[in-house]
Amino acid sequence: MSTADVSFDVLSYFTAMSTLELIAVFASLLYVVLAAKGHILCWLAAIVSTVLYTVIFYEVYLWMDSVLQVYYLLMAVYGWLCWSKSKLITRLHDKELRYSQWPLHQHLLIIIILAVISLMLGWLMAEFTPTDFPYLDSATTIFAVFATYLVTQKVLENWLYFIVIDLVSIYLYLAKGLLPTAALFGCYVILAGYGYWQWRQQYKQQFRQQQGDIYLNSSMLR
Repeated sequence: MSTADVSFDVLSYFTAMSTLELIAVFASLLYVVLAAKGHILCWLAAIVSTVLYTVIFYEVYLWMDSVLQVYYLLMAVYGWLCWSKSKLITRLHDKELRYSQWPLHQHLLIIIILAVISLMLGWLMAEFTPTDFPYLDSATTIFAVFATYLVTQKVLENWLYFIVIDLVSIYLYLAKGLLPTAALFGCYVILAGYGYWQWRQQYKQQFRQQQGDIYLNSSMLR
């Protein structure tokens, strides 16, 4: 298939999309853009997109992806609470939630654990359900569950997980003939790269501010 044919197929699909599906695509993109900017309204966009995509993925037998959307819905509510500056959340966290990084050895341990869980879940899906690509579908689901939690906690490395997850998802959707969705996830890869860069800049600025506060406090104690 030529590039022109693919472009025409994608364009034709989007022009034929239902209003609800168009809203789901727009809300999904809006979520990633707002999350990259650290804006709390990203979670409202996530609520809209997850409700709609739960149905979409169920109908094409990507059942784990459908279940994942339900989890995203719950995490969207949790993320809203974690990012909120209300008195309740302030008491829970003792301070405003800040950008952070986790050490490499912690990520490696978690990746091993999640890989084992993915293999076990993939085997169950292969044996007892008609889902396609059970192992890859399970792996993207398990790792996306963890990466979404990292977003709620403002951990920088969430974007690196999502870059890999989205690349694997592109393969899955191309194999299922979902070219527009694959194109959408191609946009996600780019936005995830932007999100990592944006959060890293915020993290550096936050670090400089913390160092300045420490210096100011130490100066006042002298």
